[in-house]
Amino acid sequence: MTPALRRATPDDAELVLRFIRELAEYEREPDAVEATAASLRQQLSSPAPPFECLLAELSGEPCGFALFFHNYSTWRGRAGIYLEDLFVSERARGRGVGRALLAEVARIAVARGCARLEWAVLDWNLPAIDFYRALGASPMDEWTVFRLTGDPLTRLGAQRQSENTSR
Repeated sequence: MTPALRRATPDDAELVLRFIRELAEYEREPDAVEATAASLRQQLSSPAPPFECLLAELSGEPCGFALFFHNYSTWRGRAGIYLEDLFVSERARGRGVGRALLAEVARIAVARGCARLEWAVLDWNLPAIDFYRALGASPMDEWTVFRLTGDPLTRLGAQRQSENTSR
């Protein structure tokens, strides 16, 4: 059976949050989710939502999602798509749902003239790594991802602001 795909709407905020929580559980970070249904609904309702989301269904039952947004390649001079999350519920794995979601995001990227589609995967998630390799994706082993969050982000932003006000 081929999964049915559709775009998430503000009315799907609870469902999107459910998938985010299931993904956090799978990735061994169940307490890390700060998103709320209200925040997702507000963002999906905004004139320029910060993300897009596809939902997958099998026999009318929601079973997965792909959440993505645009980024930009300075070297290629074109937009790209960053796939923030791809998740398929355990009961639906191995039934083509992940492939269908990723293929649709790739179709969107091609239709929009994007230079690339990229994402990150946890190094211990061998089923996902094998799946991505089978699709022809290449790991970017020479790159290391850095991230600022919480207090370090706030401190750095405050440092920049204090430099501007002291001039």
